[in-house]
Amino acid sequence: MTALYDQELMTPAKLESALRAIGAERYHHRHPFHQLMHEGKLTHPQLQAWALNRYYYQSIIPIKDAIILSRAEDPAFRRAWRKRIIDHDGDGTRPGGIEKWIQLALATGLDREEVVSEKGILPGTRYAVNAYLDLVSKRTFLEAVASSLTEIFSRDLIALRIDRLRQHYPWLSGGLAYFEARLTQAPEDARFALAWVTEHARTRAEQGLALGALRAKCDILWAQLDALHFAYVEPGWPPPGAFRQPGENPVA
Repeated sequence: MTALYDQELMTPAKLESALRAIGAERYHHRHPFHQLMHEGKLTHPQLQAWALNRYYYQSIIPIKDAIILSRAEDPAFRRAWRKRIIDHDGDGTRPGGIEKWIQLALATGLDREEVVSEKGILPGTRYAVNAYLDLVSKRTFLEAVASSLTEIFSRDLIALRIDRLRQHYPWLSGGLAYFEARLTQAPEDARFALAWVTEHARTRAEQGLALGALRAKCDILWAQLDALHFAYVEPGWPPPGAFRQPGENPVA
């Protein structure tokens, strides 16, 4: 952060600029695991491990949003935020994001029970995702909302991912409904959350909390990919109980 941001109250526009700068520096589009994915260099088992571990993150998103919803005192905020839960849980007639992610995992060749049982999840994934629930539960309400602002950056990554998955892994093309839906859902959610944060971070201390929460969320996303990269790319040491390709011998 610059000395200006450390000392002076930022205008809403400057706060937004500072939030966006965090994404440019820290969002997980820069992670080597994603770089390998977009270059078509991940193996089939590595993509399976990604889909399996990411499911754990996807599965807690509506829980995270329900926690935020339960902490909101403003009915207008609750009305706007509750759509996020429906987006991921579905409405009983159409599948939501969780089911769409399961379909992506199935397209990699995983079994539904293997995915939803959450067996084989890396410890690093579990710790990182649970830390997200801790953030939205235990920090200030402003921080809980600000942590969602990674959605500001997600649309460009999703558009790139759809293109590269179709290009390099055409056998996944039938499982991309999750990403296709998020192309419109994420920007809509981000606009609301960004407007709310820039309006309600009214002191320099509150602005610092919002910036810190977004950094923490970026760290949580990055840590999940660190765990995947260590276990399945380099050095390739999955821990006991973690997903392994069928027939693969466990590490001695």
